[in-house]
Amino acid sequence: MALDVYLYASLARYLPRQTGDKSVQIPAIPGGTARDILRQLEVPEKEVKLIFINGIRRDLAAQIKDGDRIGFFPPVGGG
Repeated sequence: MALDVYLYASLARYLPRQTGDKSVQIPAIPGGTARDILRQLEVPEKEVKLIFINGIRRDLAAQIKDGDRIGFFPPVGGG
């Protein structure tokens, strides 16, 4: 019963040090939301621009369930 959580680009600094990757596996929180994951990893909400759950764009209130893959992306600029 776990979630695969990916923190991309500048958000990767919030991953636990032992991961050595851009993702971490965390226990599923019954009735939890994407916002709960950010709180658990201590990622400030204002630093997140896009959220994808199982490849579908969602928002912070989206419910999560066991086995979900959740990706958080910061705002990205470019030219």
